[in-house]
Order: sequence, then C-alpha cells, then structure tokens
Amino acid sequence: MPTLAVFRRRAGARTHTSRSAMGEIRVNAPAESDAPDPGTNGSQDDSANAVAEDDLAQERALVAALKAGDEAAYAEVVQRYGGRLLAVARRFLRNEEDAREAVQEAALSAFRAIQGFNEKSRLKTWLHRIVVNACLMRLRTQRRKPLQSIEDALPNFLPKGHFAMTPSPWPTGEEQLETEENRALVRQAIAELPDTHREVLLLRDIEGLDTATTAQILGTTPEAIKTRLHRARSALRTAVDRHLKGEP
Repeated sequence: MPTLAVFRRRAGARTHTSRSAMGEIRVNAPAESDAPDPGTNGSQDDSANAVAEDDLAQERALVAALKAGDEAAYAEVVQRYGGRLLAVARRFLRNEEDAREAVQEAALSAFRAIQGFNEKSRLKTWLHRIVVNACLMRLRTQRRKPLQSIEDALPNFLPKGHFAMTPSPWPTGEEQLETEENRALVRQAIAELPDTHREVLLLRDIEGLDTATTAQILGTTPEAIKTRLHRARSALRTAVDRHLKGEP
C-alpha cells in the first residue's frame, strides 16, 4: 500500500522536546536520508562506508560511556535518539502525554538494563524495541472496554469473491500521495482501527518488523499476525476508500 510507505517515511520528521531522567532536553528527530543519485560512483560509496563506520564507532563509544555511568552519555542518548523514539510512541499512543511518558519509561528501562546490552544489534534498534514494548504495555493497561470488532470496517464481498463495491482508484505519483491531507487521512484511519489490529499494522508496516518478531512482541503466533495484518490492511483501505468517495 503506497500511502503506508509514504506515511512511514514521513513519520517523525519534526522537531520535538523530550524529557529525560536528567531534565528537559531539546532534540531533533532525524531527517530523512537522501536517496543515492543514479550516478553514484566508487568514491561516494567509500565516503558513505566511512561515515557508517564512524557512526558505529561513535555508538560503541557511547555505549561504553553509558556502561561506565557517564551522565553526559545519558543526555547524549536523549538528544540523539529522543526525537525518533517520541515519533514512534506518538504512532502507538493517541495522547501526547502518554507518548512522552512512554518514552520516559523506556529511557529509564534502557538505562537500568544497559549493562546487559551485548551490542549484537545497534543501540537505536535496541532502544526502538524498548519504546515499542513500553507503548504496548501502556495500551494494555488502558484497555477497560471490550475489544472492538473490525467487521464493520472490512470491505463487503459478493458470493463469488468480488468486491460488492469497486474500490475507488487511489492517487498515483509520490507528490499526490505525500500531500498533508493524505498523510493526515492515513494517520486518522490507522488511529481508528481496533487496538489489536492497529498494533500489528504499526509494527509490520510502519515500524518495519518482520512477522516472527511481531508475533514474539505481541505474544501470539505468526499465523495470527498474518491474519490480523491482512484484516487491518483491508480495513484501512476501506476507510480511505470511503473518504475518497466522500462517504461519512
């Protein structure tokens, strides 16, 4: 679904203020990386590799400082990754305060567990997983009403398997898909999905996790994830389609 891909690329590309255990720190969400030019040559590849190696070296030094209890390193983590992590939390939690608190909880959890970080994955990947778990835990504690049904949001089919109503053609071309109106529409449609389906859609299509990892995080089977994801995508498509047709 191209609109989801656009939403994923655009998510979090703003400046945020994130609160850490050390206080309020201004952080910038990472900017989108530019796509390589078709004519990229060997020297550009070498330069990119050098930058990646330097970034990895800096991250290893930062992890070492964290494990040594360096308070400046804790502040650097918030400054370097806080914006991205807050953007992740906002996609899961509808309330701004909840999102900020989830990031705060995740940061504290990460700092307490830093000695166990074995550096098999990147630090940002490890922090991302902790924030996602913090958001899911917060969602579960907030569920005080029965789970919503997704049936009304799914498209209707005829006995032979065809759509009862032909879906409207979607906009084509990145410029049309990347309009603020369309991004807002997709965000709203995702937010209105039942939690169990919204979580799967966010983890798989927005956060980019694979099926096995998503199943592990949500405590279910890969088969259940595939079913929920298919239904969530169908419901999202139906919601957007209704908007394109001008239906309430």
